[in-house]
Formats: sequence, structure tokens, C-alpha cells
Amino acid sequence: MHPALRKHFEELVKLTDAEYERIAPCYHLKKFKKHSILLQPGDIVNHEYFVLKGLLKTFTIDDSGKEHILQFSMENWWVSDYMALHTGGKSSFIIQCLEDVELLYISYADRQRLCDEIHQFERFCRLKITSGFVSMQKRVMALMKNDAQSRYQQLLEQYPSLFQRVPKAMIAAYLGVSRETLSRLHV
Repeated sequence: MHPALRKHFEELVKLTDAEYERIAPCYHLKKFKKHSILLQPGDIVNHEYFVLKGLLKTFTIDDSGKEHILQFSMENWWVSDYMALHTGGKSSFIIQCLEDVELLYISYADRQRLCDEIHQFERFCRLKITSGFVSMQKRVMALMKNDAQSRYQQLLEQYPSLFQRVPKAMIAAYLGVSRETLSRLHV
């Protein structure tokens, strides 16, 4: 298993070497070039990805052609279309590489099997899913309740490196504002 993934697990749970040896073969390394599409609408979603290196965006495009960014995924983040992954449905999102990317992926079937067999792995997955759900709720609440300046400031404080890695137009799409509004916020 890749050392970064083992370290990531150990932030939340303790696994024995024997448990790691059962888990490791289920993760596979895959590299993608910048601009590659990992997932697109209508795809069957069978995998969850752990970002070792690089940056991705999860987004959708509305009927008028406007891009709406759900999330950016950088090192030590997990990414997939989780609704489709858990329901067996088809993807609603596009996941695109914004940089050259190295990912570890696991199939949904392997993840479920490991959850059944290894209590600490199941605990890790539950804690990560809960954390992701809480983060998504905070993001939705911020979009509903906070003004653009507050959302911009919160993003800048939480992920300062993001502003050096993506164009301002993507930051604007993530915040739900126009490029012009973002320029006024970025003073």
C-alpha cells in the first residue's frame, strides 16, 4: 500500500500490519494527465479514488452552459460520484483532472467486502463519509446563508493553496458568483 494512504488511515484508526496486508491489494494506482476526464454523466460508478498527487474538480454544466463546481479534490482527498456509487446509479457529474494526477482507487465491491471483514476499516470509512457529509452540509449552508464575500474569505482561509492552483473563473464557479464579482471580492 502506498505510504500516504497508510498515513491517511492512521489519522483516524489503527490497523495491524496483517489488516494492511489484506487491504493493500484492493487499491490500485492510476495516473491521469491534466485535462483527463475521470467520470462523466451517464457513467456507471464503480470506484472511489484517493488523491495522491494533483488536483481534480467535480462539476456539472447546466442547460444554459454554465459550469457549477461541486468540489475540488487535492492531495489526501477522496473523490467519486458518491450518490451513484452507493445507489448503483449513473453519474451526474464530470470529474476532470486540473493537473497531472496520481490516484489510488478501490472498487465499491472491495470496499464493502473490507468493511464487512475488518472492523477498523469499516470505522475509517464511516468516519470519512460522516466528515464528507458534514463538509457538504456546511458548504450548502454557506451558499444559502452567507454573502459572496464571506464565502470567498472562508475558502481563502480553508484552502489558500487552491488560489495558486486554479484560475479565478473556477473559484468563481465554485463560489457561485460571476468572474466580475470575484474580481471585486479579490482586493
